[in-house]
Amino acid sequence: QVQLVESGGGLVQAGGSLRLSCAASGRTFSSYAMGWFRQVPGKEREFVARITWTTGSTYYADSVKGRFTISRDNAKNTVFLQMNSLKPEDTAVYYCASASLYGSSRTHEYDYWGQGTQVTVSS
Repeated sequence: QVQLVESGGGLVQAGGSLRLSCAASGRTFSSYAMGWFRQVPGKEREFVARITWTTGSTYYADSVKGRFTISRDNAKNTVFLQMNSLKPEDTAVYYCASASLYGSSRTHEYDYWGQGTQVTVSS
């Protein structure tokens, strides 16, 4: 199994920045890609960004492209999500997830999930 722990959420004003971290432990060698998703109450979980461990290939949702940056530190088994120019509509619980294969924008491709961290953007 892979254990994932997110941190870095909080309250920020619109236009501000936050940096989320996701520390992976356990059978991390089985992980091919890491993704960030977000969810608001009453809505489906939404893809935000993805990165592969080996090549660092990234992929973003259109809604965050140019504002968010996903990165990884292979030595520390940690993935980051730098969020700039935050908007109130970015408010959600943010989850990181691990995929053993592919790791696209689809939630069913991810095998392990963290507990989530709340991000609140005030207007």
